[in-house]
Amino acid sequence: QCDLQGLWRNELGSNMTILALNTAGTFSGSYHTAVAATNKQILVSPLQGAQQHPSAKRHPTFGFTVQWQFSDSTTAFVGQCFVDRRGKETLETTWLLREEVLSHKDTWKATR
Repeated sequence: QCDLQGLWRNELGSNMTILALNTAGTFSGSYHTAVAATNKQILVSPLQGAQQHPSAKRHPTFGFTVQWQFSDSTTAFVGQCFVDRRGKETLETTWLLREEVLSHKDTWKATR
């Protein structure tokens, strides 16, 4: 079974720490990105999320948001956890980032 709790690293060098899931399947943690479109110092940022009940599925889906502490943006991630025959866990995710824009007419460029 897949366990989201712990330290995760991606192929770009970002680190994510997920704390223990509660009985409702929600969790919190932190995300330290290695890539950002900013000149500001990159800071560790909080995350909040939820997972399908861990005992219900072998490869559960999950989602979480990160409130970036160094920019005016938020990212939503959704994904699924996979476990191979050797027990190695892998998270496959997709994300959307929304940054603040100063007017409604600029909303077209606010989401990546």
